[in-house]
Amino acid sequence: MLITFEGIDGAGKSTQIRKLQKLLAGKKCEPIVLREPGGTEIAEKIRHILLESRHDISPVGELLLFSASRAELVQQVILPAIAEGKTVILDRFFDSTTAYQGYGRGLDAEMLQSIIRLSTFSLRPDVTFYLDISPEDALLRKFSEKSLPLAFDENELDRMERSGSDFYRRVREGYRRIIEKEKNRFVVLDALDDPEKLHKAIVASLGERFPAFSAIGKS
Repeated sequence: MLITFEGIDGAGKSTQIRKLQKLLAGKKCEPIVLREPGGTEIAEKIRHILLESRHDISPVGELLLFSASRAELVQQVILPAIAEGKTVILDRFFDSTTAYQGYGRGLDAEMLQSIIRLSTFSLRPDVTFYLDISPEDALLRKFSEKSLPLAFDENELDRMERSGSDFYRRVREGYRRIIEKEKNRFVVLDALDDPEKLHKAIVASLGERFPAFSAIGKS
């Protein structure tokens, strides 16, 4: 089974993934937790280029780098794990590409989908949890531990985060359009809700959708 988490940077995906991982591990169902880009030696090197580089990368170059990382991860790790009956929890998948490079960067939708099919080997998530948050709230959350959260240092942002609020508004709208087309796959959550409330909603949704998970939230 493949469970994915989506949302703009600062939505709280990592927190919810950790909570779900801990719960499943306690139920003797050790999930494989991965992130995009990353998950293999080559993919982690690509991640560093994409997020930590101070060099400009063209939108098409960015798309191809993300896709190369994804192809490595899917072929080497995800597909073998699913074939063995394991549960994979993935922080970002191809919906991020559609939202970020498609709606955010404005790349051609047909070209985008062709590359996505190639890099994923046509693999699709069984369920996707989308944590919705505005770019403004996401930025405030990122710097919430500072005494002056609005006086942030841009050097603390990664390359994607430096794309600006207008870019992230387009990405957020992109997610909304993606969800409208695939309502059955997505579970939409308010990222500003209490983290424990969100966790319980995620667990309940898994139990409702998949019989194998029906007892995971019970003590």
